[in-house]
Amino acid sequence: MTAQPDIARRIRWGGAFLAFLGLLSGAAILFRFDPAAHGIYPFCVFYRTTGLLCPGCGSLRCLHHLLHGEWVDAVRYNPLLVASIPLLFWLGVRLVRIAIGKDVKPLVITPRWMWAGLAILAGFGILRNLPLAPMAWFHH
Repeated sequence: MTAQPDIARRIRWGGAFLAFLGLLSGAAILFRFDPAAHGIYPFCVFYRTTGLLCPGCGSLRCLHHLLHGEWVDAVRYNPLLVASIPLLFWLGVRLVRIAIGKDVKPLVITPRWMWAGLAILAGFGILRNLPLAPMAWFHH
């Protein structure tokens, strides 16, 4: 009867490994190919249809600059993404710990946190499109 938990553990570790491998591959591609210079990346449908920046606009260029250690340029493309890195790191660690069975406490995101996140995204989306916003910090 110990074979069943062993198989489940191997599947969890395998899934975590594949996710890590996918993340590493994506980071390698993003490191090598600058989104500002190569057309292999997806475009923002919201920006293309409205001419307005969404909260995610500039994220690929931001991540490209972060991978090169260029923090100031990364902040210029998407300051919200740079500010959210500690939260995203914590969330990633929690998800990996849950996936490999090290953390049995489930990850619960309450509606209050969901609404707060939505409010932050909406506020940032509005702020970066105001004519008074310093364009050097919020450009596309």
